[in-house]
Amino acid sequence: MPPQTPSAVPATTFVLRDLTLGYEQHPAVHHLSIAVAAGSLVAVVGPNGAGKSTLIKALAGRLRPIGGWIDGLETHRVAWLPQPSGIDRSFPIAVQDMVMLGLWHEVGALGRYTAAHRQACHDALAEVGLLGFERRGIDTLSGGQLQRALFARLVLQDAPVVLLDEPFAAIDQRTTNDLLALLHRWQAQGKTVVAVLHDLAQVRAHFPQTLLLAREPIAWGPTANVLTPANWQRALHMQEPFDDEAPPCNATPGTPVREVMA
Repeated sequence: MPPQTPSAVPATTFVLRDLTLGYEQHPAVHHLSIAVAAGSLVAVVGPNGAGKSTLIKALAGRLRPIGGWIDGLETHRVAWLPQPSGIDRSFPIAVQDMVMLGLWHEVGALGRYTAAHRQACHDALAEVGLLGFERRGIDTLSGGQLQRALFARLVLQDAPVVLLDEPFAAIDQRTTNDLLALLHRWQAQGKTVVAVLHDLAQVRAHFPQTLLLAREPIAWGPTANVLTPANWQRALHMQEPFDDEAPPCNATPGTPVREVMA
């Protein structure tokens, strides 16, 4: 078989090299090494407490590695959507104003929104099926409506890398289907999407690449090869609760990625 030409080798968005993550030097993710190609649609799965959200926080620049490195993300803008439970729905802000925060990278703290910005917000709300909700407070939205608004904000961020932590938890099936379709459109545009998910049938249907974590990497690659009964049983067997008394990890300190706007 002839060697691949450079044009046939997919570009890489980021590489994790022997990455170890945790809190107060107690590891929650051990020695993870993967390379994620540009334009990938990646699911991160595993048992509860497997380190999935910890990994997403590190990729978003919110958690400094204990050891190893995250290479490549420093050259990209990164958009991060945390778990729904991390959103303060009592904050007095209208849907349009919250969505417009996705333009922070263009206008900054003192910038002013232009007619073009407002049109982009209108288009983003239309894309997620939320036109007519512009003036409503976010405290009046259902769970599915709020998630649509948060995805509209991601549309305006227009980042090449998107990190999602349980984006479809506790929302209706129609909203889930609409937002999954949006993820596929992002992939078609060349964006790299990494999402923490629990619904394995959903992963099999929509995510070509999967990382199976159980504090340590169990499997990484094409979803059909990763989500096997043997791999899942191994993940369950390796699952263990976070141990505050565990000895500190002595891994070589890594390099943090920069912070991004949630």
